[in-house]
Amino acid sequence: MIIVELKAYGNPHKYQAIDEAIRTVKFIRNSCIRLWMDNKGTGKYDLSKYCKILAKEFPFANELNSTARQAAAERAWSSISRFFENCKKKVPGKKGYPRFQKHCRSVEYKQSGWKLSSDTKSITFSDKKGIGKLQLKGTWDLWRFDTKQIKRVRIVKRADGYYVQFCICVDVKEQLDPVDATVGLDVGLKEFYTDSKGNTEPNPRFYRTGEKRLKFYQRRVSRKKKGSSNRKKAVNKLGRQHLKISRQREEHAKRLARCVIRSNDLVAYEDLRVKNLVKNHCLAKSINDAGWYQFRKWLEHFGQKFGRVTVAVNPAYTSQNCSECGEVVHKSLSTRTHACECGCELDRDHNAAINILKRALGTVGHTGTWIIDPNSSGELASTVLGSGQVQQVGSLSEESPRL
Repeated sequence: MIIVELKAYGNPHKYQAIDEAIRTVKFIRNSCIRLWMDNKGTGKYDLSKYCKILAKEFPFANELNSTARQAAAERAWSSISRFFENCKKKVPGKKGYPRFQKHCRSVEYKQSGWKLSSDTKSITFSDKKGIGKLQLKGTWDLWRFDTKQIKRVRIVKRADGYYVQFCICVDVKEQLDPVDATVGLDVGLKEFYTDSKGNTEPNPRFYRTGEKRLKFYQRRVSRKKKGSSNRKKAVNKLGRQHLKISRQREEHAKRLARCVIRSNDLVAYEDLRVKNLVKNHCLAKSINDAGWYQFRKWLEHFGQKFGRVTVAVNPAYTSQNCSECGEVVHKSLSTRTHACECGCELDRDHNAAINILKRALGTVGHTGTWIIDPNSSGELASTVLGSGQVQQVGSLSEESPRL
């Protein structure tokens, strides 16, 4: 399954129709949440039936395509089911109780309500909202895919315009030749990551770089009168700057993850809880700016696409333990060099990357079928004949005796 995104162009009347469709989706989603709050035991099927009731009661809801209304109800149910799953798993802290949506930026259609042109350069929406025909521009070639493979079409509103996303059901797996290499990665703030071979990748710090410009646009917003057209224009410019930074961070993480996955057969990294790390208010801005979660997301995506092994290990004591002898060498965050009594002296992050790789290789065990019974040479398992299933046979050692 892949998502293809193209820029959509139209006239102001069509943009207003898209905004009205997005507001209708928000109304249906919030109405379904209210139905679930007021009626105990409401299920997913009940929310789907409620969409039809809303369409009969409100004319503006009836103008939206029926599949788009169903998709809005599915959004409401996804937030409800996520809340139930967190309660069952006993997730610490807040469980994510469903709330009413204040800002909605997309409307989603299923396999009806839209039609793609023969040259795939335009798309026409046929519901009564009046969106009509939108021109599509982008680098993806939709003609490569069959129209039946497109399962969802979503219109997304961003600060720099409107986009159309196509959810295409297609196999994206590629088989690569083995490269006989494994690597462990230790992400950080000084360097974006340090691998187990000692190589480092600099941290670009996109937010820090664009912070001066953000402050400028933020001051422009604060000086405008609330509700005025000039304030809306200033907010849009501020949103464009934020969008630029987020795209830079996303593209950087995607490029690095693809390169790392293609260059190694096994990639190990720390199973970090970024949500807990940002509770440190001294480092929260830098941690969020680094984008560790996005990097890990793309590592796992490309690992699945190219058939590589990705292992997330426990990050505890990866920086404190010595990679040579295993002794614990306590050091503060300001100590950047690991020096052990065994003579091992490495950069702190390099030492941690080696420990991460060793832990990953220790967790990757046997997969598939066994040639022999694993208990025949291991722990006590079988019983002695005639012992009444009380006495057990001692473990058999098949290794050669020491000389």
